[in-house]
Amino acid sequence: MNQTIIKTENLVKKYRRYRKREGIGGSIASLWKRDYEEKTAVNHIDLSVEEGEFIGLIGPNGAGKTTLIKMLTGIIAPTEGSIDVLGFYPNDLKNAFKKQYAVVMGQKSQLFFELTVNDTLRLFKEIYEIPENEFQKNKQYFVELFGVQELMDVQVRTLSLGERMKMELIVALLHNPKILFLDEPTIGLDIVASKQIRRFLKEINEEKKTTIILTSHYMEDIRELCKRSVVINHGVKIYDGTTEELFQGDIEQIYQKGSEENA
Repeated sequence: MNQTIIKTENLVKKYRRYRKREGIGGSIASLWKRDYEEKTAVNHIDLSVEEGEFIGLIGPNGAGKTTLIKMLTGIIAPTEGSIDVLGFYPNDLKNAFKKQYAVVMGQKSQLFFELTVNDTLRLFKEIYEIPENEFQKNKQYFVELFGVQELMDVQVRTLSLGERMKMELIVALLHNPKILFLDEPTIGLDIVASKQIRRFLKEINEEKKTTIILTSHYMEDIRELCKRSVVINHGVKIYDGTTEELFQGDIEQIYQKGSEENA
């Protein structure tokens, strides 16, 4: 039986945001009195993830997916509820915790564009304090897996979008994280590159037993990779089950039902 490595109960995140009337008059009035509104981005979410799962996290823009990921990685703290990731409270930001997960965002890069790929990997080796023998073993594994040997001595800035995404994944996986959080990893990629990335992710999940949580608006990514899907709308979990059953139904109706129940 696999171990539960992520568990949240009644997880809530509320934001207080400032509202100002339009124009100079509104700006002047705000000097004396400011109006705020409270927004609930994540609303009493219970989530349990077992080691080795590949889960799709789905929902429309503004549904609360990114907020949930930020809480799971410790970037922001929850307002209410309990959260446990790999035995840690993420927002404590302990080094022992940060070395056990990785995040890849399709629209944000963690690469150093002026360095070569080899030098970038060497830099991340030092950041994560990876022993030399482990570094060389992992580097060889991923270079062969992604077929990028000829790119190792070139500047990152000269890589194509598809090549850069492969390097993003290598950098993220170099320290053998137990959990990989992916946010739109195939965004902007052509069909061939998207298929390659999906194939690599599937192999990493199966061979390395890396737990992967994938956020994507490309349903082909979810359908092909994730046996389980979690759907969030208006901060509420409205579906948690097999991807096969999800796609047998009408996703738009599920969204609509979730909107009506939380109106």
